[in-house]
Amino acid sequence: MRVGLYGGSFNPAHEGHAHVARTAQVRLGLDRVIWLVSPQNPLKRESAGDLAERVAGARRVAKGPAMIVTDLEARLGIRYTIDLVRVMRARYPGVRFVWVMGGDSLAGFHRWRGWAEIMRLVPMCVVARPGWALKGRLAPAARRFAWARRPASEALRLAALPPPAWTYLTAPLNFASSTEIRARSKGSVG
Repeated sequence: MRVGLYGGSFNPAHEGHAHVARTAQVRLGLDRVIWLVSPQNPLKRESAGDLAERVAGARRVAKGPAMIVTDLEARLGIRYTIDLVRVMRARYPGVRFVWVMGGDSLAGFHRWRGWAEIMRLVPMCVVARPGWALKGRLAPAARRFAWARRPASEALRLAALPPPAWTYLTAPLNFASSTEIRARSKGSVG
């Protein structure tokens, strides 16, 4: 089984998130994409908001039987992606996991705890996001692991490749943004 692990605050979840998940599912031939709604991003000071509401919001946009939304990190008491990846690999040794993220996340990936080890534990799929193509491709993680980058034409093989292996997928861009949605919401309140 090929499974995408797609983590984030999803605050709020929107069609751009669904676009990343669907693009990875189709282009990588994934059987499932697990949306891992994080209790709190350790790199962000502001609260991610109510976890149950964010899970419910992710379920509304994650359509189809291949999309699974969970608060697994909170239930397991896990705070960092590296720990989650270790747990998933240990619990499901026969599953071929791929970490899925948007190009905006790649730009700051080098700030994640254990980011280089994550790259060595699971293949990674980065899906282009508007305005982040250059920043993502020039990010420290992309430069350090440039030798492990596979062309998009090999995306269907990614889950079967030994890590480190990653690909950058371009697709029609979806301009939805959690930051902009939150800003509009705050503006309409007052």
